[in-house]
Amino acid sequence: MGKYGELAKEVVKNVGGKENVISLTHCITRLRFKLKDESKASDDVLKNMSGVVTVMKSGGQYQVVIGNHVPEVYADVLPLLGLEEGGSSDRQEETAGGSLFNRAIDIISGIFQPILGIMAACGMVKGLSALFVALGLYPDTCGGYLILNAIGDGLFNFMPLFLGYTAAKKFQLKPMVGLAIGAIMCYPTVQNSALSAGGEALYTLFTGTMFESAVYTDFFGIPLIAMDYTGTVIPVIFVVYFASRCDKFFSRFVPDLVKFFFVPMLTLFVSIPVGFLLIGPLATFGSTIIAEAVMGVRNFSPMLAGAIVGLTWQILVIFGLHWGFIPVYINNIMTNGYDNVMMPFFACTFATSAVVLAIFFKTRDRQLKEMALPNFISGIFGVTEPAIYGILLPLKKPFIISCIAGGIGGGFYGAFNFRKFMMGGMGIFEFPAMIEPDGSMGNLIVAVTGVVITMVIAFLATMILYKE
Repeated sequence: MGKYGELAKEVVKNVGGKENVISLTHCITRLRFKLKDESKASDDVLKNMSGVVTVMKSGGQYQVVIGNHVPEVYADVLPLLGLEEGGSSDRQEETAGGSLFNRAIDIISGIFQPILGIMAACGMVKGLSALFVALGLYPDTCGGYLILNAIGDGLFNFMPLFLGYTAAKKFQLKPMVGLAIGAIMCYPTVQNSALSAGGEALYTLFTGTMFESAVYTDFFGIPLIAMDYTGTVIPVIFVVYFASRCDKFFSRFVPDLVKFFFVPMLTLFVSIPVGFLLIGPLATFGSTIIAEAVMGVRNFSPMLAGAIVGLTWQILVIFGLHWGFIPVYINNIMTNGYDNVMMPFFACTFATSAVVLAIFFKTRDRQLKEMALPNFISGIFGVTEPAIYGILLPLKKPFIISCIAGGIGGGFYGAFNFRKFMMGGMGIFEFPAMIEPDGSMGNLIVAVTGVVITMVIAFLATMILYKE
């Protein structure tokens, strides 16, 4: 047991005990429990507990907000629940719980949260390497760049492997089967031969539509639509879900004597062909429809779309729903090479930080002043939950100011087509990812200008309007 052992025991006790916990994950600041019965949790006790910021219930999850040291608390809570790393368990979830929206958010957050940290780390390495090349510190042909680029690209190029693993844990499938599905979807021979444009297409399906697809080979007479699944996020999740249903089906009939290897064999034998022939193409087409719809809204008024994202982002953060938009962000970067739909939220981080800094200078409350400075620093690095829960929400007006300032900054970003070209990084560490692929700095200048505008507005508005 680590240094947060006592806190971990109290948290487990007050969420209803080990028996009331179905699963547990964590994000940057929160323990995210899936409980059998949320009424058994002691909300008020947890909220007033030293070491706990607050409690939120959203997206089918019971969220205990801890702060930046949540990984250490999480590590101490896991053994008390009898769960393995990643918060999964062999026990079945006893409740489907909540609306379709809540279940969708729970699934998305459960699949993506385990890889967010390493995703940010890899993206930061790639972004810094791009910055160093742009500054002329070394060329993009040297061995150093090759290795650093591999660190940055490795996870993103083989994203289906990671998501296959985390999706399998979420859907109660053996993780190694999910990992195998991800590997098969990235298999070079399939990608470079059967599904590649290297040869002449046999024929083309859906000609003249956004779904136009070349067919280069077939699977025993059934057309195999050409898709490149390396770096994709949506298809592998649906294939793994289908595989989890296959696994449960075959487990009912296969004798225990051969179940260990026969069930995975049958699961892969069925799910992979169905995945390549039907699920993968349909999921990809669905991603195309979503991307087109989102871009249609944005094209109506980029400034308005950016302002809406900037204005509402911190409200989504309060309820922990912002992680539900991660697939949109990833899909845009993987599909288009950049994201300009979700990135206007970038202003919100700095709006929060500027409001907290203004409170630091203006308040005479010693305790509030002591909280403000570390929360300002945390916000600059991209983690705003402690500031939102600990300072802005209780004071109300500063939270409204930060949302409005974030909306103004988001509108500016929308109007100037602000983009991010690679995943990873948070707060100021995201700047290298905003350098354009050709090394030009125009987009980075937009990023910095938006931050300055947002922070100045948020700081001045707080200094003028906030009263103790």
